[in-house]
Amino acid sequence: MKTACKRPVALFDSGMGGLTVFKAVAACLPGEDLIYLGDTARLPYGTKGRDTIVRYTLKAAQKLLEYDVKMLVTACNTATAAALPTLCEHFVGLPVLGVVEPGALAAAKASRNGRIVVIATEATIAGGAYQQAIARLRPEAYVLGRACTLFVPLAEEGWIGGALVEGIAHRYLDDIFSPPVTAPRPDTLLLGCTHFPPLLPALKNVVGAHVHIVDSAATTAEHIRAELAARALLRGEGAIGRHRFLTTDNPVRFVRTGSLFLGRTLKSAEVELVDL
Repeated sequence: MKTACKRPVALFDSGMGGLTVFKAVAACLPGEDLIYLGDTARLPYGTKGRDTIVRYTLKAAQKLLEYDVKMLVTACNTATAAALPTLCEHFVGLPVLGVVEPGALAAAKASRNGRIVVIATEATIAGGAYQQAIARLRPEAYVLGRACTLFVPLAEEGWIGGALVEGIAHRYLDDIFSPPVTAPRPDTLLLGCTHFPPLLPALKNVVGAHVHIVDSAATTAEHIRAELAARALLRGEGAIGRHRFLTTDNPVRFVRTGSLFLGRTLKSAEVELVDL
């Protein structure tokens, strides 16, 4: 078991959005070795069909298993919604976690009036994973899903604020949060895509201070910690975690944009180009 504890935790995303989860996990579990794979060559997943998403996700998982990992975290809402059951079936015995259930739990707890808006990719919204997860937790809740496809390329470009970003956000959300008629308005906005947290300041300006915005990264990190503890897989006190980053395309771009998501400067030596 001591050997198993020393193995890394693997996190996967279609691009760099999952680095928001990586950052939260690194803060929550500073002693754990972490390895991250961003499949930037196939980005975005959110506009692709379910079978394609499942196929890509399985390839990424197979690559990460080459690093003898002790847990696989699908730090991508689209991949979680489409492929999590398939991953669990393929990798029996390996803890496989996603981001949908922790995010749904955080939103269900945060909402006061039970009116929740989920923004995510087209595939995540169409699959209804968040709507179903929240309904299981709060059957009386009213949940509205809204696909915000352009937020992903904006975040990947590092365009996270300003008139352009807020203008697009207004186009997506004004009919929900600023309707022309008086009606009960949602009090909670769930960021159902790991690319969206860097846009948080712009989104706050658009939906207003009265709306609670839920980022599932911190909740996911706590879920990971609890699962590792339950399986006696946490590293001992005093350990210093090492971090490794893999990308399937353009490491220079990964370093540049990934630094924005992580909140620290990535070094070229930290990023490795791999092929799936």
